Amino acid sequence: MFGIHDLALFVVSGLLLNIMPGPDSLLIMARSATQGWRAGVAAALGIGTGTMVHVLAAAVGLSALLATSAAAFNVVKWVGAAYIVWCGIGLLRARLKNQGDAQPASAPAALPYRRIYAQGFLTNVLNPKVALFFLAFVPQFIDADAPNKALAFVILGCIFNVNGMLWCNGLALFTAFASARLQVKPRVALWLSRATGSLFLVLGARLALAERQ
Repeated sequence: MFGIHDLALFVVSGLLLNIMPGPDSLLIMARSATQGWRAGVAAALGIGTGTMVHVLAAAVGLSALLATSAAAFNVVKWVGAAYIVWCGIGLLRARLKNQGDAQPASAPAALPYRRIYAQGFLTNVLNPKVALFFLAFVPQFIDADAPNKALAFVILGCIFNVNGMLWCNGLALFTAFASARLQVKPRVALWLSRATGSLFLVLGARLALAERQ
């Protein structure tokens, strides 16, 4: 149907690829552990929106520009790397809230959900490797004589994103539940945030050094 083949293999492969750790998963886990499952879900929704931008861009051929133009790829790469590093610095600079001498310090200040959503969106949409991934992976499951390749691409992209959202939201709920069960103290949450910030710096550096393939 729609010129799509081996759909079951595509679904399984997509799930396995979504499970692989990366900046998206780290952001969801950090926000869920420090602010609860709603914050993790906000990050996941932002990531899902960013994924759909990549899917639609690839379907209309915009992502092909990143694959063929070194200048376009480098612009998006450097902007994305700078944003990921900026997020990492923000996590590293987290501080405990001081409620006065009579009360213990509480967890780091919570971010508004709309800002967490924006973080998830920008972390995903500014990563050119995601665009190149869709260009390389999705066409393998579309027939060469498909009547509407763009439509088939969008359908497969939506399926991939639904799978990704199931994983990301599940990760948010699991992380928040585990954090609550373990009764993570504010200082532990602070160091978790800083550790995630350090990993973001590493991932930002890796993205900055990435080459087109």
